Amino acid sequence: MTTRITELFNIQHPIIQAGMVWCSGWRLASAVSNAGGLGLIGSGSMHPDVLREHIRKCKGATDKPFGVNVPLMYPEIDKHMEVIISEGVKIVFTSAGNPSTWTPILKEKGITVVHVVSSVKFAKKSEESGVDAIVAEGFEAGGHNGREETTTLCLIPMVADAVKIPVIAAGGIASGRAMLAAFALGAEGVQIGSLFATSEESSASLIYKNRVIQSTEGETALTLKALTPVRLIKNKFYEEVKAAEEKGASPDDLKQLLGRGRAKKGIFEGDLEEGEVEVGQVAAQIKSVKPVARIFEEILQDFEEGRLKFNGLKT
Repeated sequence: MTTRITELFNIQHPIIQAGMVWCSGWRLASAVSNAGGLGLIGSGSMHPDVLREHIRKCKGATDKPFGVNVPLMYPEIDKHMEVIISEGVKIVFTSAGNPSTWTPILKEKGITVVHVVSSVKFAKKSEESGVDAIVAEGFEAGGHNGREETTTLCLIPMVADAVKIPVIAAGGIASGRAMLAAFALGAEGVQIGSLFATSEESSASLIYKNRVIQSTEGETALTLKALTPVRLIKNKFYEEVKAAEEKGASPDDLKQLLGRGRAKKGIFEGDLEEGEVEVGQVAAQIKSVKPVARIFEEILQDFEEGRLKFNGLKT
């Protein structure tokens, strides 16, 4: 399958693995790239020296293209970018910040830049900043999310109509049928998070993975909206946040409640009560922990079956 996204990244399949904190190390990124997609190392949970180590290990594990995801709101961004440039990384996905700050610098170094947005407004601003493509991420997505609460079904066609650069759909995608739907809406690639977060190669705790595959419809919610919106599986920490928000907690109050290391505690350490157990609404569709290669096989088969069924519909 050839789209502007496969051509932009020189990959076989228009499937991008999200750069999720505490999940997306070199093992996951290299496995996705080796399967024909684009793997991303999630730098948000790494110090600069750790990021350098993961980049080098990823180079040793794959000869295919891979990139690094950089949440711009995180500390040590300058050092992260220095590592990325010095290590010769060719693809960078940025999120949670203003893309105009780093895009010109990265482009000057010959790096392909993609920015993650949750609205048409920021899609246009990203295009103006010079990015090569946009990830349009709907309200269904896990982890950090947009305040607009626009669903993927609504967001993708609006963004695709508003910009000229290629659009990658994200949020609620864990099957070939969902990928086919995203293409019908105007996307030329998909970014998948939760499904890869539960893969064998993900660095997340097995306790976390098992909790995700046991989840059912309605078990996630978008919270911390006054601070940094994040979708979580409902647990003790979530209930504490909900109660605080209902009492009118300020952003400073929420910061104090959040403290430090909640995502690490929930995802990497498997603390299902006190940690942030970040995952998308699509978690209810995920039923087992699988290797990345099998995930690709199933997505591509499901996509083809859906395409043939769609083409067979009579008007």
